[in-house]
Amino acid sequence: MANTSTRTLRLLSLLQTHRYWQGTELAERLGVSVRTLRRDIDRLRELGYPVEAQRGVDGGYQLAAGAALPPLVIDDEEAVALAVGLQTAAQGAVEGIAESSVRVLAKVVQVMPARLRHRVEALRTMTVPAEWGGPAGAGVDPDVLTTVALACRDHDQLRFTYQAADGRQTDRHVEPHRLVCLSRRWYLVAYDLTRHDWRSFRADRLTAPEGTGCRFRPRDLPAAGAAEFVRAGLDNLPRPYRVEVLVDAPATTARERIGRYCTIEEVDAGHCRVRMTTHSLDWPIMSLGVLGAEFRVIEPPELLDRIHDWGARFQRA
Repeated sequence: MANTSTRTLRLLSLLQTHRYWQGTELAERLGVSVRTLRRDIDRLRELGYPVEAQRGVDGGYQLAAGAALPPLVIDDEEAVALAVGLQTAAQGAVEGIAESSVRVLAKVVQVMPARLRHRVEALRTMTVPAEWGGPAGAGVDPDVLTTVALACRDHDQLRFTYQAADGRQTDRHVEPHRLVCLSRRWYLVAYDLTRHDWRSFRADRLTAPEGTGCRFRPRDLPAAGAAEFVRAGLDNLPRPYRVEVLVDAPATTARERIGRYCTIEEVDAGHCRVRMTTHSLDWPIMSLGVLGAEFRVIEPPELLDRIHDWGARFQRA
């Protein structure tokens, strides 16, 4: 049986990861008697953790909300996720919490074991924040991001399998430069050693990354920064639709609400012209909805048809 302090921390971790535990099951997990479990529960209560008990044959315990926030017990993956999330908030992703995020982040990183601090620091220093959209990463394995970030930081050549937009898979050998968060996605900017040119790779299409142990001297990126390089590549992608809309709103109002996604030209004090190129007509509809003003579609005619479809669907709802 573990010593009392170790067992108490283990008990706290179990209570925090499961909403309700039957007493006998919890005691079995800890390798103690039900009587010893009750003493451990009392010890947690003395430390300020509000543990609720339910009596009876199926009685058990659960951790309830308290008047103050007691210390939390988290595992390695949760610690890395917490630190990376705090870093995103500290960069100003959510207004009003940047300062407190920095304070919490300092406390978390300070007490982290070296192996976890190594991973968090790699993700922090090798990731370039961008202005479009919010934090990305949906659908990307955290281990992939960590492996790539470490290779960027250590100037370690990287091999991986990459799936193109058409589904073709190729093996890549690159000199990784930076990770970029852009338009709700992760991108790796790297020099492709096979094609002898700079490339950006979507991290959600990247599998089995592995450092080779072969170090390299960083090359000069042909752009002002990694984020600018990715933006330029996205701007060069074929976008079949050219959208133009006249909006009954001042240009300043439109720029504040949707200016990051399109070009806005002032017509007069109360009207503006909105232009964008896109591969999907749904995105301009969402942008115009956010704008909250009357508008008239100039082109393309397909956009007007799509708006009518949306309107009919909303009316049915």
